This record gives sequence, structure tokens and C-alpha cells, in this order.
Amino acid sequence: MRLRFLASQRRRAEQFTVIVRNVPQISGNSISDSLDQFFKTNHPDTYLCYQAVYNAYKFAKLVRKRDRLQNWLDYNQLKFKRYSEKRPTKKTGFLGLWGKRVDSIDFYKQQIKEFDKNMALEHQKVLKGTKSILSVAFVSFKLRWGAAVCAQTQQSKNPTQWLANWAPEPRDIYWQNLAIPFLSLTIRKLIISLSVFALVFFYMILIAFVQYLANLEGLERVAPFLRPVIELIPRNIGLSIPMKATFFITFIMVD
Repeated sequence: MRLRFLASQRRRAEQFTVIVRNVPQISGNSISDSLDQFFKTNHPDTYLCYQAVYNAYKFAKLVRKRDRLQNWLDYNQLKFKRYSEKRPTKKTGFLGLWGKRVDSIDFYKQQIKEFDKNMALEHQKVLKGTKSILSVAFVSFKLRWGAAVCAQTQQSKNPTQWLANWAPEPRDIYWQNLAIPFLSLTIRKLIISLSVFALVFFYMILIAFVQYLANLEGLERVAPFLRPVIELIPRNIGLSIPMKATFFITFIMVD
């Protein structure tokens, strides 16, 4: 039934693809050359192609800024269509509070042209620069069997290199984390595990202490000076014993 279900599914790219981390830098070869040579040697029958991951943080930043400028341009164009008797204007200073007043539509068009030039230069720099390529790649195979073999086996003698796992869907990838080195990622996981353990451990101690104080005998033992007040509470306030203990615990914490 499982095989029949898998065979009936529509084929997707991630079913034939694995993500490879910590690709070593071989002297004399780029990461791209190392990837192609490694998988052609170790998976000659099923290897199809690879896609290296690039560090395009600056390019993505330019894209976001250009999108904001495009939104402002669209807004001013729509505004001009509604009120065609006057073209929209803006000041070129900080947040449009001061500076020279210019035509908004012409201003944003000029800004977008400059960003397009900068984006083209940055795009070429990312593709051609060897430092922009990360030690991470998506490797595709001709068959699902080839991808399964690669994802479930150790690829080299060094267990910290050529780490292969099933590739998630593009929507499930947090692309910024792909730039984190393997050693740094391991240390972060260890720190998070220790932090969660410490949080749970000390939280249990705090809960046990509060439960101990919830008992009137324990509360009197910890704070004997409250004994006269505790004895007066049932006669003056209609509280049950647990509510009375909770009242004093809250009073002590606030104080």
C-alpha cells in the first residue's frame, strides 16, 4: 500500500533531490567543481545535476528596497489618475519632512532605474564571485532510489563533511540559516538543548516550592511571623484553606 501510494503521487522535485551541507573546499577547485566531480565519481548512474547556494544577502536587500520604491511609484501613479489636475510631489529629505520638493512619479522612476543598475551589478558579482558560493548545494538524481541512497548513507570517511539529507520543499527552507557553518550549527543546538533543560529543571523546582508553600503548615514554617494573621483570616474573610495560602503567597511575591 505504501509503494502504491508513492507511485500514485505526482512527481515533485524534492523527491529526487537531497541537500548536501559542509562541502569541503578542495585546493585548486571551486565548490561547484568539487560537487560535480564528487557525485559523478560516487553516483555515476543516478546523478543528474546540482544547484549551488549563493550568499545573496546584499542582492536580496536591494530587491526589498526596490519593491518598496515600486509600491510608492504605483501609489503616486494611482493618485495622479484620480486627481489628474495636479501631479503628486514630495520632499527629498529624511522621511519627506524637508529638502527640495520634486515630482514624486519622476523621482521614484529615477530611483528604480538606479536600483536596477545596482541589482544587475550585484547579481553578476554573486554569480561570478567564488566567495559568494556557500558550502551547501541541492543535488538532484535521475531516480528516487538514487536520492534515497544518497540521503541515507554516509558520503565520506569524515562524518562532518558531505552531509546529505532529504531536501525539504522550498517553502519550508529558511534560506538565511543555510549560511551557518556546521560547527556553529552544532554548538547552537547544544546551547539550546542545555537552555531548555535548565528552564524545565529550575521551573520544576519553583513549582515544587510554590506547592510546598500552598500548604498552610509549610507557609507557617517558612514565615512564622504570619501565623497570627493566618489564624484571623477564616473569621474575617470567607476563604478556603487553599485560597488562603494562595493569597499569602501572592502577597509575599508582590511585596
